[in-house]
Amino acid sequence: MCHSPSPARNRTCRGVHATLPAGYDMGIIRDRVARRGHLLDDWGGLGLKAYLIRERGLRGSPVNQYAPFYLWNTVDGMNSFLWGGGFQGVSDDFGRPSARQWTGLAYEEGDGSQARFAVRHRHPVPDGVLLAESAEDAVGEARRLAAEDGALCAAAAVDTSRWELVHFSLWERWEQDAPKADGEVFEVLHLSAPGRDRLPRGRQW
Repeated sequence: MCHSPSPARNRTCRGVHATLPAGYDMGIIRDRVARRGHLLDDWGGLGLKAYLIRERGLRGSPVNQYAPFYLWNTVDGMNSFLWGGGFQGVSDDFGRPSARQWTGLAYEEGDGSQARFAVRHRHPVPDGVLLAESAEDAVGEARRLAAEDGALCAAAAVDTSRWELVHFSLWERWEQDAPKADGEVFEVLHLSAPGRDRLPRGRQW
């Protein structure tokens, strides 16, 4: 999850992941998203939710995983989803999965039109480096990713409980021989984006 403390720029992000058995039929996830993905297409307070999967043996993935990623415009909207029944369906189907939270550092829009792939890259905040420098580097990377051909958007955030940075980006296509972003590659099954146009752009402080 990521959030900016200023009320005018309040943004919360959350990542959920359910790692599934090696022989799991990922068609079950595809069917689930096809039937239920639209339910968040007009959810109040949601910037965007990308319904993501990766499959063992494809695009370098060692696991089967369902890993939706959320960018929230309001904490109220996120809490309504978590505690008002929206998240219960995920818990019912997969057990209660881990839900990571991040504080937003930057968000940028690109010129892509349809999200087909997502890339998530996590790495520690380096020791011995000024925090301000690490944050500015993350902002610059989000800007670089969003400016690449085929990118829809890019976000940067930090988990201060682990001092871990995350970069998240959405793409029209994935070029395995010449990737424009490092990290874990996911297929996007559906994109709910009722408040994407209201996500604050640029640096989040």
